[in-house]
Amino acid sequence: MTRVLERPLESAAPPPSPAARTARRRALLEWIAVHSLGIAAALFFTLPFVFVLLTSLMSDSQALSRDLIPRTWEWGNYTKVFDTPGFLTWWRNTLLYAGLGTVLTVVSSIPVAYALAKFRFRGRNLALMLVISMMMLPPQVVIIPMYLFWAKQLDLSGTLWPLIVPMAFGDAFSIFLLRQFLTTIPDEYLDAARVDGCGDLRTLLKVVLPMARPGIAAVALFQFFYAWNDYFGPQIYASENPGAWTLSYGLESFKGAHHTDWNLTMAATVLVMAPVILVFFFAQKAFVEGVTLTGVKG
Repeated sequence: MTRVLERPLESAAPPPSPAARTARRRALLEWIAVHSLGIAAALFFTLPFVFVLLTSLMSDSQALSRDLIPRTWEWGNYTKVFDTPGFLTWWRNTLLYAGLGTVLTVVSSIPVAYALAKFRFRGRNLALMLVISMMMLPPQVVIIPMYLFWAKQLDLSGTLWPLIVPMAFGDAFSIFLLRQFLTTIPDEYLDAARVDGCGDLRTLLKVVLPMARPGIAAVALFQFFYAWNDYFGPQIYASENPGAWTLSYGLESFKGAHHTDWNLTMAATVLVMAPVILVFFFAQKAFVEGVTLTGVKG
């Protein structure tokens, strides 16, 4: 006769205490509150873009109505915008201004930021204070003497070169942001490179730059967004020459010529915003990482 071994019954788990139930309820409410605020913030920033996009696909008559959804999707509005005289020229000028300006700013700011972060020399703190003070100086304060210099002395009014050339001499905000990021790189890496026989320039190129890619990406994106959206500079230096207008300044002229065609105005606005949104979408990881690590160490 076989004996049947019966497993002892597991004791039932005790019911959660009132304190545990309260903590669980509080965690659930916090999760709901945080996600609700996140969804509300996302809608707050997204809905204007959705409205602009939908309006750009409406007909002339529907764009002035209360309808939110296009009855017919007028993709030809974007063709009409591209066929506008000068629009492609504005695109080319904006790409030149933003692209070349970003490259010049990054290339010229990296050595200065590297020196302020890793070199020990007399007057380093004074130089850093001067960089910070330049960040606090509004451009409107020096616009008159700068305009007289570029327009009267160099005869470059009506072009974008008065805006591009100064970027080859660095930018205060870019230098400060890169300097803050470079201070987070341990000095041991630089000492090891010098022991291996690397000079300062080779250490910068072979050691510092690969480790500083997130910070460089953040600075490049900041500068690219600034140049792409800049309205004040082109208005001052390029307003007299339509062939040198950028998208930000040309969009104002486009809106004045099509002040009743809101669908075309919105289509032009979408075409101006789209490159910036796409650039940020593909580079947001490096951008966020660079901005986050910049403030780790002062």
